[in-house]
Amino acid sequence: MFDMKKVANQIACLRKAKGLTQSELGERLNISYQAVSKWERAESMPDISILVELATVLETTTDNILNGGNALLSYGRKVTVNEAREALNYLNKIGELLGKDNVFYVGAIEGINSKMNIDFEEYAKDEYTYEAILAEAIIQCIRCGAYVDMSDVKREFKNEHWVNIVLKFAKDFGIA
Repeated sequence: MFDMKKVANQIACLRKAKGLTQSELGERLNISYQAVSKWERAESMPDISILVELATVLETTTDNILNGGNALLSYGRKVTVNEAREALNYLNKIGELLGKDNVFYVGAIEGINSKMNIDFEEYAKDEYTYEAILAEAIIQCIRCGAYVDMSDVKREFKNEHWVNIVLKFAKDFGIA
């Protein structure tokens, strides 16, 4: 059984961390703010039909919500910071080897730029913004079920700001 108070608290904490009001969360889910309010007061639980979308909006997992923040993730793989860095470097290598006008390179970069609302090539030129991309890559790995060792994050990132961002996210996912 689920502890409704823990679920309620987790939904409220995640919503507030995203900077959303109950009305805004309700709008994104096509439900009333009153329904969100009832969840957060532990008067009702989210319907199973909306749970995945709720987790997506709150950038978490359904088990993280239903277990009150005590995620029961089973990791499908492990990713290191160096592996993520190497993968990002491969994007540049594709541009070098195939040409920056090659459809494979252009498609990959356009996809990243569109999804992340950035200019990947510009971000990759600066150490600080490159680490922003690396931090996001690590966070996306965690969101997709990969385990990332937080001591590796602390050791491999140069900028403390990005370390803290990844650590906070990992903590929300029950890793740190």
